[in-house]
Amino acid sequence: MKTWQMLNKNPQLWQRYFIREKVITAIRTFFFNRQFHEVETPLLIARPPAESYLDIFETTLLDRNRKPTKAYLSTSPEVPLKKLIVAGLGNCYALTKSFRNMETQSTLHNPEFTILEWYRVGADYRDIMEDCEELLVFINTYLKRTTPGEETKHPEELVYQDHHVNLASPWERLTIVEAFAKWAHIDFDNFLREPTARHIARKKGYSVEKKTTWEELYNQIFLNEIEPHLGKSRPTILYEFPGVMGALAKKKSSDLRFAERFEFYIEGLELGDCYSELTDWKEQKERFENELKEIKRLGKTMYDYDHNFIDALKIGLPACSGIAVGVDRLVMLFANAARIQDTLLFPADELFQ
Repeated sequence: MKTWQMLNKNPQLWQRYFIREKVITAIRTFFFNRQFHEVETPLLIARPPAESYLDIFETTLLDRNRKPTKAYLSTSPEVPLKKLIVAGLGNCYALTKSFRNMETQSTLHNPEFTILEWYRVGADYRDIMEDCEELLVFINTYLKRTTPGEETKHPEELVYQDHHVNLASPWERLTIVEAFAKWAHIDFDNFLREPTARHIARKKGYSVEKKTTWEELYNQIFLNEIEPHLGKSRPTILYEFPGVMGALAKKKSSDLRFAERFEFYIEGLELGDCYSELTDWKEQKERFENELKEIKRLGKTMYDYDHNFIDALKIGLPACSGIAVGVDRLVMLFANAARIQDTLLFPADELFQ
């Protein structure tokens, strides 16, 4: 049964879908109160940023003479927002659609999704950690104040899938090194060496082939042994990821093996991904070129990266930090929904059956 048919038969279910309206209103109010500019960014673009972990949507743009040009659906508003910061916009955000291929048949993904991305000038990733703590409490408070029977309940308490979560600051904060030691019992200094990582992964029973990359070894262990533990009873901020896992992230000055990057989790649900932004155009160009090589090795759709973004970095991106947050997953959280499909009126898995 399609969602619209289900709603037609069970009108009481509308309330679950109306939570999206309230979450989006709360987000806009939060950033309006902090004097951020909301901007619209393009969904149809000439070149995506080169990120090998993503699968993109390629299409064809025709001019009036039907001359074809390759075009792509945006994977995030990141690059346009940074260009506007170079132009002098200041603190800003976008609340928009983004598109990533190969994301059907999953309870946590939809190929077309809503993304919130914001940037603070003069900030680093630790400042954005505080923003996240404040934003989640603000949304939760707004929902309680606008839901009959919930008005007097504690604004920092959340129940998701029968688990009580305390959103109050400070959240749990763990580095990748600490998380691997705590749950996978791995010395990450050793794991950073590829031969040792292969030995560790093989000993644990994971798939290790000649063509298996270090990042694939990392992901097998992370997804199975670490992610399920994150955000239990209170949110977890997992930070300082390996430098190779942040194509647009600034490296940690005291240890270049790691990036100034974090993700935050609630009840095992990954909700946001933040960087202190890389501002060095030469390093960014080199990273994009390396990412394109990896895209080719993986046999994914080939494209050229956005050279105009490199031109913007040459002018000068001020020190800043930003984060991408999955709005559909936020709605899952506040609607107490186990599947992303239960927050969408037209999920892809229904549209393409």
